[in-house]
Amino acid sequence: MEITILGSGTSQGVPVIACDCVVCLSSDTKDKRLRASLLIKIAGENFVVDAGPDFRTQLLRENVKQLSGILYTHEHKDHIAGLDDVRAFNYKQNRPMDVYCNAAVEQALKREFYYIFENANYPGVPKIKINNITKNNFQLNNGVDVQPIEVMHYKMPVLGFRLGDFTYITDAKTISEEEIVKVLGTKVLIVNALHLSPHISHFNLEEALEFIARINPEKAYITHISHLFGTHQQIEKLLPPNVFAAYDGMKIKVN
Repeated sequence: MEITILGSGTSQGVPVIACDCVVCLSSDTKDKRLRASLLIKIAGENFVVDAGPDFRTQLLRENVKQLSGILYTHEHKDHIAGLDDVRAFNYKQNRPMDVYCNAAVEQALKREFYYIFENANYPGVPKIKINNITKNNFQLNNGVDVQPIEVMHYKMPVLGFRLGDFTYITDAKTISEEEIVKVLGTKVLIVNALHLSPHISHFNLEEALEFIARINPEKAYITHISHLFGTHQQIEKLLPPNVFAAYDGMKIKVN
């Protein structure tokens, strides 16, 4: 399995529009963070976790020619706004795009992309096939097993995903003991860490590191990083030896 970080930023991305902070003005490419998203290559096929506003840019950057499905963590705009761009894959692959999401995300997609559902036969309208998921295990269309992990984004349930020895969790503030059990044994973990200060709906660095220590993976990566956190180089100096700051374009192999 190969993981590519499509985006490691927050809902505003980094740099933030009109911001003149040191991070937003940085020339380091690792400080250019698109909205949080992930590409997973497994069993010879590509799947994306979340298709936000930067979806098109991210897939062009990574030269993605084939996409088997999109897994959605939750319904916030920075995680769903790019759905319209599946049209290119509809045309090339001659089939609807498999979308894996819970009922709340489905409702949001029907609201934000009403024309997909109301005008299914209109030329050029994206074609999708919704696969409803819950906290229970499910299979991707290539037979790969996925274990959802429910976390709380303030009061909103969000789904993380575990595939074999890899787990991805974003937009988490709290995780129940029942759901933590599902993550134990993970060898490679990616989890959100917004910045240093406490936040109402996201792990800060201290909380993320406590969670990582509880899971005790071989390697962990923090993502969904705010410009308020610091530069990539500054963040890396704050991390234990087995924890790294994710950056856009980073590739991670999982055996």
